[in-house]
Amino acid sequence: MASSQSTNLWVLLGLSLAGIVLITRKLKKTVKEDFGAFIQKLQLLPPPQPAPPKAPHPLTALTFALSDLFDIEGHVATFGHPEWARTHEPASSTSPAVSTLVEGGATCVGTTLVDDLALGISGENKHYGTPTNPAVPARVPGGSSSGAAVAVAANFVDFALGIDTIGGVRVPAGFCGILGFRPSHGAVSHMGIIPISTSLDTVGWFAKDPNILRQVGHILLQAPFVVQRSPRQIIIADDCFQRINVPLDRSSQVVVKATEKLFGRQVLKHINLGDYITSRVPSLKGWSGLKTNGELKASSLKLLANIMQFLQRHEFKLMHDEWMKIVKPDLHPAVSAQLHEKFEVSDVEIENCKAVRNEMRAAVNSLLKDEGILVIPTVADSPPKLGGKENLSEDYQSRAFSLLSIASISGCCQVSIPLGFYDKYPVSVSLIARHGGDRFLLDTLQTVYKTLQEEADTASKNKSSGNIVSKEQSAEIAKEKGNQAYKEKQWQKAIGFYTEAIKLSGDNATYYSNRAQAYLELGSFLQAEADCTEAVGLDKKNVKAYFRRGTAREMLGYYKEAIDDFKHALVLEPTNKRAAAAVERLRKLFQ
Repeated sequence: MASSQSTNLWVLLGLSLAGIVLITRKLKKTVKEDFGAFIQKLQLLPPPQPAPPKAPHPLTALTFALSDLFDIEGHVATFGHPEWARTHEPASSTSPAVSTLVEGGATCVGTTLVDDLALGISGENKHYGTPTNPAVPARVPGGSSSGAAVAVAANFVDFALGIDTIGGVRVPAGFCGILGFRPSHGAVSHMGIIPISTSLDTVGWFAKDPNILRQVGHILLQAPFVVQRSPRQIIIADDCFQRINVPLDRSSQVVVKATEKLFGRQVLKHINLGDYITSRVPSLKGWSGLKTNGELKASSLKLLANIMQFLQRHEFKLMHDEWMKIVKPDLHPAVSAQLHEKFEVSDVEIENCKAVRNEMRAAVNSLLKDEGILVIPTVADSPPKLGGKENLSEDYQSRAFSLLSIASISGCCQVSIPLGFYDKYPVSVSLIARHGGDRFLLDTLQTVYKTLQEEADTASKNKSSGNIVSKEQSAEIAKEKGNQAYKEKQWQKAIGFYTEAIKLSGDNATYYSNRAQAYLELGSFLQAEADCTEAVGLDKKNVKAYFRRGTAREMLGYYKEAIDDFKHALVLEPTNKRAAAAVERLRKLFQ
């Protein structure tokens, strides 16, 4: 018996050790030596330095990598899929963007991974694996230019080139905690890159150092020298910051404090960007998603996100559909869902997309003029888990694309700036300048970068006050999300958000009153009455709570109590026509 137990013990020990070995091997395989960033190592060397007294090349001693969809003479780009490489010939020349950087003194050291056909935003690739995010290894690095971002974040190169169509540079910059620049549409040549969506594609770049980001920009943009200007207005898109789960004191307030320190409070302006876009982009009303009374069913930012995705899919299919039909490539589920779902396009929809794009550019240019900066979050959520289902979630994609669509549709330039970490994940904000304001935006970044980092560092260290503010602000963010869900008639979702707000701050009458309104829409009258009673207990002057409780009690058959509530609402707000009508209606019924 003892011998049997001893044998079992050794078997268990052996299995445990085998498990440890397997786990170790798996971890080693997951975190490759180059973090899985590179597809191919190579060297493109710059020309010899000019003889004195001429100045050396501006990018001398800098190294860079590029996403594997740029042409390099004699090489075949993979475009994130082995079947693409197998069915295409080597490039006969090198992309002008790459040549310009090499001639400027930089050394190219390799090509980097992109999502399948550069269509995802997660950075996960079904065929070549997923590059390891140096900032949070258990989370995705973001895509489509995942490898380029990881190469910079892991210090393998000084900068890297990527393609930003619907977030291909901005998302991985935000997830990996580095700088990422999307130039104005058309500002950098598209020649020699595999097209994804020609009306949205831009050649973007990553760096850790704002000076390097700016140097690279001056070479690629070939912009004429102008005197550096300070922004005359910095506009905070408050509604966009209410969509994210990072407290305001760690996001928008960092920008506010840095702005006040550098330029003075008079430069600051706050805006509801969604409302501004709705008023300035009338063609949005021609897009599918209208109520019968003509009001927009979804927010303007959500509609912009739909249009952006529509354009990308339409233009990708125009260019690559024949190849897709012949090869039938195996794709990551997120990419496959985009391309294989039934997709019909009318001439009217295409024309309407063009109208929205033109109006959106005019609206942003009008808002910012020559020396204005718009501030938004770069990403709506922290990086999802590797292999998680969140990337496929409609809610996750809608939140992400609502922010990304602003620059993609308008064609304006945008830079993502890291602000340290919150809750162990990278935090970033973005600055947007008008179309053609690329040099001004890069100059502004150089001016504000150091102060932004100082303010972000101060905010992260101020834990005692930060935690209190964080809880209240998180409750407000949850409430705003509930309000948005309510507007979209997603009653149950709205209740979930209001419940979250109540958990964070249970002494706010508005949260209970708002949840009661959502319960009324679902016909849950007892819950609505209970919430309104709670709200009235917290705030005796909450007119909406009295009115909503009256409505719930009327539906439950408590007519006397309902009349008392409607009367109370009238005492507090004598001009409330709905309460007056309810009192009159019930009086007639029970006279």
